[in-house]
Amino acid sequence: MPLPELKESNAENSQVLLESARSGEVPVLSSQEEVATPPPAVPVWKRGLDLFLILLLAPVLIPVMLATALAIKWLSNGPVLFRQTRIGYGCRRFELLKFRTMKVGAESRMHDEHLDKLIQTQAPMTKLDHQDPRLIPGGRWLRATGLDELPQLLNVLQGTMSFVGPRPCVPTEFAWYGPTQRSRFNGLPGLTGLWQVSGKNRLSFPEMIRLDECYIATVSPLLDLKILLKTPWAILSQVRDTARLRFGPKKQVPVRTRPAGATAVQG
Repeated sequence: MPLPELKESNAENSQVLLESARSGEVPVLSSQEEVATPPPAVPVWKRGLDLFLILLLAPVLIPVMLATALAIKWLSNGPVLFRQTRIGYGCRRFELLKFRTMKVGAESRMHDEHLDKLIQTQAPMTKLDHQDPRLIPGGRWLRATGLDELPQLLNVLQGTMSFVGPRPCVPTEFAWYGPTQRSRFNGLPGLTGLWQVSGKNRLSFPEMIRLDECYIATVSPLLDLKILLKTPWAILSQVRDTARLRFGPKKQVPVRTRPAGATAVQG
């Protein structure tokens, strides 16, 4: 499957979508609206696997979640949980839950501008965590270990997410997707996925889309189990990268840029 290309023809429309996304006017469906062309039904085995994993892991994860919540409350003033609108199954909006890792009232524009730059340059999808002043004490480690994602088990229980699937994107990111690339929304978004265990922050935006499309086209119980087994190693790699950025020697990291005159809009 070839990598999605950034095309010039939709440049004006994409810019309008980006501005609409930032103003909260992205044309996506609410969780109650009907879809003209419904996405494929969620496989019964997938829902069964999700519920089985929740029952299996609950005795271990519940104490970890309680300890994480107490640590956040002790280290930072404000709520323990953070709620954010994401775009999920069938391009519908839903409310995603996370442990709060940023200071109360942190602006989102810094993240939006960073994301836009990465997509435009097709650079690896690195996070701002190592130099983000909005993070609370210990926030970068919560994010590196994935502990901040644990409240999404409630999303899995609700049926708005799965253990495995494409990551649910924010509205500003959704604005970059062309109609042919929205097949990644034909499945439930996940806590982990093919992109996460295949390089994640080392991969570009088009590479992420390709992997998500590949997962949706080939989803199976065996593939989900393989991804789940690879996830701990992906987390360890992410922790190692965070430690290198935090404690290693400071050096200039080259960023791939597009040739002069090239555009940066998803077709």
